[in-house]
Amino acid sequence: MSQLQQTVTKPTAAPRVDAATRRRIIIASMVGTTIEFYDFYVYATAAVAVFPYLFFPKNDDPTIGLLASFATFGLAFVARPLGSIVFGHFGDRIGRKATLVGSLLTMGIATFLIGLLPTYGQVGIIAPALLALMRFCQGLGLGGEWSGAALLATETADKGKRAWAAMWPQLGAPFGFLVANGFFLILVTVLNHTDGDFEGAFMTWGWRIPFLLSAIMVIVGLYVRFRLEETPVFKKAVESGKKVKTPLAEVFRTSWKPLILGTFIMVSCYTLFYLVTTWVLSYGIAKKGVGLGIPYLDFLKLQLVSIFAFIVSIPVAGRLADSRGRKRTLIAVSAVMIAFGLTFSWLLRPDTATEGTVLVFLTVGMFIMGLIFGPMSAVLPELFPTNVRYTGSGISYNVASILGAAIAPFVATALVKSYGVGAVGIYLIVVSVLSLIAILLMKETKHFDMSDI
Repeated sequence: MSQLQQTVTKPTAAPRVDAATRRRIIIASMVGTTIEFYDFYVYATAAVAVFPYLFFPKNDDPTIGLLASFATFGLAFVARPLGSIVFGHFGDRIGRKATLVGSLLTMGIATFLIGLLPTYGQVGIIAPALLALMRFCQGLGLGGEWSGAALLATETADKGKRAWAAMWPQLGAPFGFLVANGFFLILVTVLNHTDGDFEGAFMTWGWRIPFLLSAIMVIVGLYVRFRLEETPVFKKAVESGKKVKTPLAEVFRTSWKPLILGTFIMVSCYTLFYLVTTWVLSYGIAKKGVGLGIPYLDFLKLQLVSIFAFIVSIPVAGRLADSRGRKRTLIAVSAVMIAFGLTFSWLLRPDTATEGTVLVFLTVGMFIMGLIFGPMSAVLPELFPTNVRYTGSGISYNVASILGAAIAPFVATALVKSYGVGAVGIYLIVVSVLSLIAILLMKETKHFDMSDI
């Protein structure tokens, strides 16, 4: 009998924590993920507006520079599964708290150093090489961050409210995006940056400020996390002698089916998000004929408005997942996502799209994103037993990032160039169907006890 089956057939009482401790954990998990996602999105925004011009050789075709920037952007997603293995090992061996501190430091230091890098014009090919290295380190840090934050929330949740508790670290994604893009909007406005201005203050030094100031946010995050205690679920595993020496080997030996299911359950979520953020930004600000020709400043404003739909729908998804169940909620949202894929050619077609239709596209996409993303920090940890939960949920989450996020902007840009924007919607539909199949194959997990080994 597999360990996952044991979780179903031999339930035990979950450890309880008091309300004050639970509030402290909620704040710590949300603040930490906000900082981590801020670091990640600062890079994503710069990958469209800054790096193609400052870190890659000039080329007559601007699409080539953008694709090169997206390739470097995707390096972090390649690094994330490695980060989930490294930090997952220590998270399942020494605990959630210490591992979360290490992941935050890794991400924060890499982001800060990006703000100090020389450009291609200053040191040549060394510049994109260093940028790629820092992006890889960002991926390592984020690879260990999400699982730890999700486990903090789920392993201390009150009975029947695990999806609601788990949605708090998920709010770090839209909050981090809001702060990152809001910061860029302020800089672009104050420094009078305009499209095609490669010599002004923003492109010379202003773009570095969001990266450098991440150091302050990391210090705040470390302060919050050092005040945490280890989760009672992990303490119980330690006291009962159920820790494993090699969590990676154990998770592949006992939980390979949840690994595969978790990866494909998550893949459409990643694809959707990076289509409605990173790719659509590049498409929206590209000149008419290649894209929509919307000024960069105006497009940032549209994104910042739409992100509130993401913030609103995450708590909605948490409530639905607790009341209706994880599986039923994810099936319904996947069906909506498939329908959304049919709207790309209508809302984003170059000859008919307006800022109004783009705002509708962004807002609807972000709302759906919150509905699919909100329950994931409950669903993925619930698939795995305690002694490999950090490793297993992290690997599923981050391998999905390669299949869904790392290639999404690159594939979408190539599809638009060859077949038009409607092909990007078909791409989303295909990926959503793959996730829907995985969701249909999963068991309902809302009643599983997190304290089981």
